[in-house]
Amino acid sequence: MKKMIIAAFALAIFAIAPKANAQTKMVGGAAMYPTKDIIDNAVNSKDHTTLVAAVKAAGLVETLKGDGPFTVFAPTNEAFDKLPKETVPTLLKPENKPMLTKILTYHVVAGRLSSADLWAKVKEGKGKTELKTVAGGTLTVMAQGKKLYLVDEKGGKSWITIADVFQKNGVIHVVNTVLMPN
Repeated sequence: MKKMIIAAFALAIFAIAPKANAQTKMVGGAAMYPTKDIIDNAVNSKDHTTLVAAVKAAGLVETLKGDGPFTVFAPTNEAFDKLPKETVPTLLKPENKPMLTKILTYHVVAGRLSSADLWAKVKEGKGKTELKTVAGGTLTVMAQGKKLYLVDEKGGKSWITIADVFQKNGVIHVVNTVLMPN
């Protein structure tokens, strides 16, 4: 009887746990479930702890938990580490919240743009396309070989290292450099 109860309990836990499927991807050692929102997935990625801290400091958690849809170009911790040493600690200070918000929302585009959508736009644009960010700036998407990269308004380049991390309220594309608005 005890074994049956334990087995039933295990089956119940398995039944309510988020299920992995073909769209579930691993990012930063954690499964990113398409049934969860951007924030609920991002907080589990060990590669995005700096981004999550910045999103919290900017007060953008509720926005990115919202309906969206959003396309988020999510810089890794290593991307933030490429910035000058004091940049992140300075941006996380309350008095710098407007600048932090501008930088973070520069990484967000309204709508759900998969990598296939981005490739189609690049092809249609004869090698590049421009995206309007939530911050009001422009990101240029281009292709080099089999990779998509983004060029920010200051000329900085960032590669999409993991594409199509689908969320219930959009999609995340992991990038290897922090993009900077004018």
